[in-house]
Amino acid sequence: MAINGQPQVIFLDAVGTLFGVAGSVGEQYGYMARQFGAIVDDSRLNREFFKAWKKASPCVFPGVTGEDLQRCEYRWWKEIALTTFEGAEVRDQLKDFDAFFQDLFEYFATAAPWFVYPETVKTLRTWQGLGIELGIISNFDTRLYHVLKTLELVDFFQGITLSTEVGAAKPSPMVFTAALHRHRCEPAAAMHIGDSYEDDYLGAKGIGMQARWIRRSY
Repeated sequence: MAINGQPQVIFLDAVGTLFGVAGSVGEQYGYMARQFGAIVDDSRLNREFFKAWKKASPCVFPGVTGEDLQRCEYRWWKEIALTTFEGAEVRDQLKDFDAFFQDLFEYFATAAPWFVYPETVKTLRTWQGLGIELGIISNFDTRLYHVLKTLELVDFFQGITLSTEVGAAKPSPMVFTAALHRHRCEPAAAMHIGDSYEDDYLGAKGIGMQARWIRRSY
């Protein structure tokens, strides 16, 4: 991606920007459910997942840190998964839902369900070569640290700012402000890039940052 002028810091969203879900969330949920003997329709799971996702409150827990934060993240995602499988009318096929969800949650912390977009590494190397500081601003949870490591992306970034650790989700100014503070950068000297028009583009613009919106077709 070409940049006119050189910002001090370029921030990027994670999922949907640097890397994406292989196939679809429904396919990945279906794959894991079949390991537990369930017969499921991946496309229906995908539809129900996004219904549950859109209805859920943000995955943020102000004032919660450490292991308590990880437990809150776990419970939040478990509710999303439960709503997804209930909506697809296959919840009863998963006799031990607790065991299933534990495996599902841990699976999404590995490289297996993800793929890195073809231009990601080349672009990051280019910016790195120009001496531009790189950071992540993401509404993902603390599993992102491990995902970035397993995808061999973590070393590109000088800072990772997560909504769950800040206690507010994009497009809240709090997340962007926390990232700028971490990098000791003024808003006008920073750029944020992401695939959500509201969360990434408008959120960053709202506090005076430069912004780019990625519209992916794959």
